[in-house]
Amino acid sequence: MIDLNMTLVAQILNFLILVALLRAFCYKPVVRLLKARQDRIAESLNKADADAAEADKLLASYKAKLAEANKKAEAIVSRAQAQAEQEHEAKIQETNAQIAQMKKEAAEQIANDRARAVEKLKGEMVALSLAAAGKIIARNLDKDDNAQLIDEFVNELDKDKIGDVSC
Repeated sequence: MIDLNMTLVAQILNFLILVALLRAFCYKPVVRLLKARQDRIAESLNKADADAAEADKLLASYKAKLAEANKKAEAIVSRAQAQAEQEHEAKIQETNAQIAQMKKEAAEQIANDRARAVEKLKGEMVALSLAAAGKIIARNLDKDDNAQLIDEFVNELDKDKIGDVSC
């Protein structure tokens, strides 16, 4: 059978006092510390979520700005290419105009030189004609010899050329 003596009651009483003291001095502070820690962790997680959301917003903003900057850069490059092409075309037109002017000046120079050469040849022809006339008179040829000499002189000259220069 079970013996109930006072020591058992004292031990039960001591145990209940110990449980009450542990609950008052240890359990409640530990629960409060755990609750505070749980709150800090929850707050940190909320803050981390907020920071992640803000980082996502910033990333989207930076991507949008980067896309806009890329568009502006492409526009600048295309404008620069268009301007370079226009300048190139202008230089080509200017060069073509200069070439045309040089051709015109060369043609005018050639025409002037040709005119001077024709004038010089005319002068030489007149001198040759006078020399031929002098020879004819000096030889005192008859009409047939005179006509033959003139025909030979005229045949030697091409009717479209005076000397080696075309008229």
